[in-house]
Amino acid sequence: MIIDILTLFPPMFQGIFDYSIVKRAIDKKILDIRLIDIRDFATDKYRSVDDKPYGGGAGMIMRIDIVDKALTGKKGKVILLDAGGEKFTQQKAVDLSKEDHLIIICGHYEGVDHRVHEHLADEIISVGDYVLSGGEIPAMILVDSITRLLPGALGNPDSLAEESFNQSIPNAKSEYAQYTRPEIYNGWKVPEVLLSGDHKKIKQWRSSS
Repeated sequence: MIIDILTLFPPMFQGIFDYSIVKRAIDKKILDIRLIDIRDFATDKYRSVDDKPYGGGAGMIMRIDIVDKALTGKKGKVILLDAGGEKFTQQKAVDLSKEDHLIIICGHYEGVDHRVHEHLADEIISVGDYVLSGGEIPAMILVDSITRLLPGALGNPDSLAEESFNQSIPNAKSEYAQYTRPEIYNGWKVPEVLLSGDHKKIKQWRSSS
């Protein structure tokens, strides 16, 4: 899979993809992440990418012409990260993991010219009902959740079977509680059923916990 990330701040991504599952997926050539600096497509010496909103209002708006130039020649599903978009879910991560090429636009300032929503983006996605300074952190969330679903990305593919919010499990929510050594710590004990060796009872406990 190829993921292009259009951003005003490429350095924000330095280090975040250099560890764990994303790093292994990149090393295995399962994933190719390309950071694209939107300012490279500005047309003035100041590398301006925003302007005042028509009709007045606070803040600055990212220009559609600059975003469109940054997208020129790229073939893939275009995702705009925006607080007003469709809520990102595990099922959406599964759907996106089946794509060959994703292009993620990280908004900033007071937003993006709405013509990007109307004419350039294939999907508008929000990671939650709260406001962030830009789309960089949401882009990291998307990349991480999608990468772990790519074939070969996880060291043990069976890990996906019991993932939190696995859509193949009826009424799946968060993953069941898990424990490891020591069996007793500070007076806090591991549930007896997990020490019983009775796999049927353990399965029942996990499904109800």
